[in-house]
Amino acid sequence: MPRRPRVEYVGYHHIINRGVARNNIFLNEKDKDKFLEILLETRELYHFIVHSFALMDNHYHILIETKFENLSMLTRHINSKYAQYFNKKYNRVGPLWQGRFKNWYVFDEKYLYILFRYIEQNPIKANITKDIGEYYYSAFSMILANEQSKLLQNSKLLDKEMFDILGKKLNDDEICLLDTFEKTKYKVDKKEIVRLKQKSLFEYFDIDLKDKKVRNRQIKKALKDGYKQSECARHLGLSAGAVSQIAKK
Repeated sequence: MPRRPRVEYVGYHHIINRGVARNNIFLNEKDKDKFLEILLETRELYHFIVHSFALMDNHYHILIETKFENLSMLTRHINSKYAQYFNKKYNRVGPLWQGRFKNWYVFDEKYLYILFRYIEQNPIKANITKDIGEYYYSAFSMILANEQSKLLQNSKLLDKEMFDILGKKLNDDEICLLDTFEKTKYKVDKKEIVRLKQKSLFEYFDIDLKDKKVRNRQIKKALKDGYKQSECARHLGLSAGAVSQIAKK
């Protein structure tokens, strides 16, 4: 299967990378400190903004805002520099990372603010802490502690309204919406990001589902805009065969 092309377009990007075979990439606090040191060095070299991050034991999340189309270069710099440090320190050979990093272009504000909560709440999800801002190696925790001011300069987490937003636990609908956002396909057309799926399935089916004529009309619209029959069926709790029949009418 061919790799999906990266969207290097200027803007917000959510970056994730994991250790090979899901092994730990941070064995202690000094490792995490080194990673943040490399992140700061890379930020100054490639001129991007770090908005949020969470360093977990076997993976990391970073939310950045690029000013130039240099996402691949800056992420390779972070990963290669840290891998060199880690392999030398622990006298190991071979790849440190599971594969090439994953990234998602953040195409709207709703997606962005769900991402902030998702990343900063990662330590809670992993049962490391109970409350937002308690885990030291997350951006919001460092802001509360008045540390890493240079790394997080111009981060949206510095806005006062973020304090209330981050504390709200993600509900099931928002987690499902995040999954939908991350599966949304897009392309670059004349240097602009164009979503192939212009709306989330929640937006298509924010209707009275008992009215089957309206529901079926919305199903056809979603299919026309690029959603698969299986995606609509799963979202609505219908069988794939039922959606297929609606599509044929």
